[in-house]
Amino acid sequence: MSTLTIALCAGEASGDLLGAHLMAAIKARHADVRFVGIGGPRMLAEGMDSLYEQEKLAVRGFTEVLRRLPEILRIRKGLVRDLTALRPAVFVGIDAPDFNLGVAAKLKAAGIPTVHYVSPSVWAWRQERVKTIVQQVDEVLCLFPMEPPLYQAAGGRAQFVGHPLAQTLPVDADRAAARVRLKIEGDTPLFALMPGSRVSEIDYMAPLFFQAAQIILREVPNARFVLPVATAATRTRLQELLHNEAYRHLPLQLVSAHADLACTAADAVLVASGTATLEVALCKAPMVISYRISGLTYAYVKRKIKVPHVGLPNVLLGRGAVPELLQHEATPQNLAAAMLHWYRHPEAVAALRAEFTELHHLLKKDTAALAADAVLRHAGVGA
Repeated sequence: MSTLTIALCAGEASGDLLGAHLMAAIKARHADVRFVGIGGPRMLAEGMDSLYEQEKLAVRGFTEVLRRLPEILRIRKGLVRDLTALRPAVFVGIDAPDFNLGVAAKLKAAGIPTVHYVSPSVWAWRQERVKTIVQQVDEVLCLFPMEPPLYQAAGGRAQFVGHPLAQTLPVDADRAAARVRLKIEGDTPLFALMPGSRVSEIDYMAPLFFQAAQIILREVPNARFVLPVATAATRTRLQELLHNEAYRHLPLQLVSAHADLACTAADAVLVASGTATLEVALCKAPMVISYRISGLTYAYVKRKIKVPHVGLPNVLLGRGAVPELLQHEATPQNLAAAMLHWYRHPEAVAALRAEFTELHHLLKKDTAALAADAVLRHAGVGA
């Protein structure tokens, strides 16, 4: 039996995690398989043959992308060329829709089956994309229950596979155990900072988060801070920022790839809007969601957004359960005040944790297995 070749492309750290889980589930069903495309450290550890560096794709916002656009386009052209020549059994684009859907469209036109894993936020903005997406890919694997009906209504194929974090993270988060692993004494006030998984996000958000931490420290002098680090590149950038005299004395610990520990152990989490907000919710941690982008990007996005909330926990719960402080509202003073509110109101934290537990049960499915079965079906292989 010849080796089954599956192409995957994940453009950032969150996609790398999804890709690694998917690869492990595929290997459990089909031992003789080769994975090729673009992946990060987790996918590399699962045996990915990455043709280009994932970090090159990890940029955000329209103005930021414009500066890197020639390089990104070269990578996309090269990936399409390489995969068209290789003829994998199926191509799986993992998140990063602006990059992956373009690749998928060209590969599908070349006769290669295509799957997109993680629906873009079509329920939130640019809903007109649905009709295009169903032409670009053979199936969309959706992490949230409100997404498949949108594709099915447009004549496409889609299924809700749950969210892998809901399966991998425990429903009952053990705060005491997390603190032991992080070497944090039981009653020490602890705040987690999560400014993003990309270097470009670190540049925008980390100084703001550090300034908020300084205000919190003035209010709670024995507070400590923990910051989970997604990649080597973001660690390097964070260390550069922390060498700044203004932040050098913050009692802050960088932790490699243990966002779940940091969130579970923390009294409150300050997190950049995005996938990470769901991880915080599934760790049952109170949070404050924030984001800043360039003025040009914000003006465009604000006109297109169709929902009252941008944070996934608020979208899924259907209400503003946690504060969202975006753009001009994202000041150090506002962020610190919102974080301290959670710290000083344990009854509100308890009620929020109960809601997050219900959300966890809703999203908990054998996600990687469902996704692997779909991918193998499009590859023409029985599970």
